Amino acid sequence: MARNPIQFQPGLSLPAFFEQYGTEGQCREALFRSRWPRGFACPDCGNTTYCQLSRGLYQCHRCHHQTSLTAGTIFHGTHLPLTTWFLAIYLLTQRKSGISALQLSRELGVTYNTAWKLKHKLLQVMYERNQGERLSGRVEIDDAYLGGERPGKRGRGAEHKFPFVAAVQTDEEGHPQRVQLRRMSGFTLAEIRRYAQQAIAPGSHVISDGLGCFRAFDTPTYVHECHITGGGRASVANPEFNWVNTLLGNVKNAITGTYHAIRGQHAPRYLAEFEYRFNRRYDLKAMIPRFLTVAARTPPMPYRFLKMAEPYA
Repeated sequence: MARNPIQFQPGLSLPAFFEQYGTEGQCREALFRSRWPRGFACPDCGNTTYCQLSRGLYQCHRCHHQTSLTAGTIFHGTHLPLTTWFLAIYLLTQRKSGISALQLSRELGVTYNTAWKLKHKLLQVMYERNQGERLSGRVEIDDAYLGGERPGKRGRGAEHKFPFVAAVQTDEEGHPQRVQLRRMSGFTLAEIRRYAQQAIAPGSHVISDGLGCFRAFDTPTYVHECHITGGGRASVANPEFNWVNTLLGNVKNAITGTYHAIRGQHAPRYLAEFEYRFNRRYDLKAMIPRFLTVAARTPPMPYRFLKMAEPYA
């Protein structure tokens, strides 16, 4: 059997990474190109001429506004060198199952709290980039939960379970193209309608099981194909849900295998991490430049906001 060219692509090796981003100067140049691809533009007046001060600030020739390379970006106010940030980006984007904050702290040589804040800021970049993207064409969709086994109520409505929707867009040959993982407050008709308006393009062919909330796709806007699967192995073996079931298995293995536990308010970021990497798996070498482009346009995320994550997304 021929090897999957996507799965066996070389990616960006660690020596190649350090060759491109091994010094602070290289990182600054890369971030400058990502933030101002057409050259410097003053954030106040838009003027393109400037001078660089000894403190590393850029001063506009017209209005004399001074700005730093990281001001107004996800790197805003950082005391860490950019080489540390770039290595964290590399570790987060090149590993299929991600990396925990504890392991990140060991590999970066920083404290756990620093690694946690750095990681969640980078996950916020992935989360914001995923928003607004829509699936189209043939879409398999299913409901799922995150959370370990604990005493108390089981199944839907369990307090320790975090509901989310998994959707996979496939091509004409049935191969997965893009995925979506969205935290839900619950599987209600209104909630799925809200999700559909934001995430599924009109005219899509949506394939779901018999869960009542998916009746939200029973409109002229979509072609809804419903399969009553029941429970047990029969539902998992249904070929109509081959890729969404595969996706759910990979998501849960990646999250439970990497993290000991996650909190419900941060679940959208952990789901966004998997979604972001999966949808950009076709070109691993381009992951860092593409990530920097988004990071340079993601507003600052102070710690108090990191802790106040949205309950669902």
